[in-house]
Amino acid sequence: MEEVLLQVQAAQAALEPQFNALRAVMGALKTAAALAGEEKADALPMQKALAKLETAAAGVESQALDAAVAAFGAATQTALDNLAFEFARDLRDEFAARGETVEGRPPTLVVGLLTFNLEIAARKGQWLYGKEPLTRPISLSLTGILKAYDQQVKNVVKRTIDTESFLQELHEAWNDCIKKRDRKPAGGRINVVEVYSQLTLNRQSARFWNAPSRSTFKDYDRPLFVRDLALLRDQNATSLAADGKVHDLRLGVATKSQAEQASRSIWLPGNGLDGEYYGDVTFEIRE
Repeated sequence: MEEVLLQVQAAQAALEPQFNALRAVMGALKTAAALAGEEKADALPMQKALAKLETAAAGVESQALDAAVAAFGAATQTALDNLAFEFARDLRDEFAARGETVEGRPPTLVVGLLTFNLEIAARKGQWLYGKEPLTRPISLSLTGILKAYDQQVKNVVKRTIDTESFLQELHEAWNDCIKKRDRKPAGGRINVVEVYSQLTLNRQSARFWNAPSRSTFKDYDRPLFVRDLALLRDQNATSLAADGKVHDLRLGVATKSQAEQASRSIWLPGNGLDGEYYGDVTFEIRE
């Protein structure tokens, strides 16, 4: 009997993974079936159930199962899309009551110069200026979203600059970047993010340089730099006087490889979702 016992135990060991996989997938299918039987699709529970079903189904080979997962997945996506559009409608109504218009469609909505990326599955959203995040992902509370919007309008949209002073700062930062090199780069082109970093360093006070620390560091948030450049563009501010000469500012359009990296380019927004990636800064002496 010992030999028979060993064979039985070997069969148990061989079939146990399949049994566990089937038990897991049957439980996931039961949950999915209950949700699919509801009169109205409940998107978020369906998304949670879909994740479990996909995980369980990975361990079972079955064409019928694959078809069921695909069908439930499609229904879940439709439910999530519908939920996103319902939320977007409610958000539009809130802004309309304030006399403001929401454009676009989920997951990206546009309000004036700002965009709102909606992550309905995570029940969160995020305000951006161009490609620059202005907030952390925030809960999908209409009150919270409107409050965050008002704050960013105050901080970013209504921001003003002294054009001449900012151009001089930009020129100084660009020139400092060139001085650090053994040879002047071709055409005087300096990466725009490098110029931004140098400009930020140039803004530090003696207090920081005497005792460098986060508490003494003066922040110049990247979204504000992008906004300041956009203001220069919108004001047609392209030149400044320096050393008795006039220097024209040029922003070079980013290459494809630069545009793919936030560390090598910035995206200057235009209207709505329109904009352009820029990769370098140049100051040319006007003849």
